[in-house]
Amino acid sequence: MSERPRLGVFKFASCDGCQLALLDAEDQLLQLAGAVRIAYFLEASSRIEPGPYDIALVEGSITTPADAERIQQIRRDAKFLVTIGACATAGGIQALRNWSDTDEFLRAVYARPEYISTLATSTAIADHVRVDFELRGCPINQQQLIEVLQSLLAGRRPRTPTHSICLDCKRRGTVCVMVAAGTPCLGPVTQAGCGAICPAYDRGCYGCYGPAVQANLASLTTHLIAKGEAREKVVYRLRGFNGYSPEFRAESDRLESIEEREG
Repeated sequence: MSERPRLGVFKFASCDGCQLALLDAEDQLLQLAGAVRIAYFLEASSRIEPGPYDIALVEGSITTPADAERIQQIRRDAKFLVTIGACATAGGIQALRNWSDTDEFLRAVYARPEYISTLATSTAIADHVRVDFELRGCPINQQQLIEVLQSLLAGRRPRTPTHSICLDCKRRGTVCVMVAAGTPCLGPVTQAGCGAICPAYDRGCYGCYGPAVQANLASLTTHLIAKGEAREKVVYRLRGFNGYSPEFRAESDRLESIEEREG
């Protein structure tokens, strides 16, 4: 009998929530454990086996010089590299530093900032190495993660949704919070994955799963501003968990430049 595929799960700058989503899968995780050899997963076991790995799951963003070096080694060791969560796919909430002065933060937080080794930015894994598949979310949908792993083991490309949150709202019969209550919502431009939880509780979508395919950001932000939302607040709304994703970043930068020109 051939050896089971080897799985490695790695962490960079993150809260560990996406790794916990895998651990919380319980029964499905037990089935998965029977299909693969978990060679590296510090969240679950102190056992460390060196590469190569058939599948590497990577959580977290690159924020230090050491991170930038370590991800290169993981890429060399992995046949398939899958990034999981907003930090790994878009830099995470910590990417707010990318619009600020990191040195100023260091001086404010640390008594001896000269001992802190960090980068000026928090960036996605794909900004540093080739990524075979991205699984978005903050945190990820554990069922989607199981689908990704099962698909890779079966030799097929994973199938995850690319439509917007709005379609999920219609499927579950949720009244549109923007139409009914005028609540600002990123649902029209955000990829599905959470089951449209926030609109179901009369809140606008926060964009946890990043931009949907062909998201029309300019149309949505124009609508929000026309309905009375301050341009500055729309910028803040875009700069959330996936604020440094290319689409959200470009639109927030565009709005900020207008704000600066108008004083």
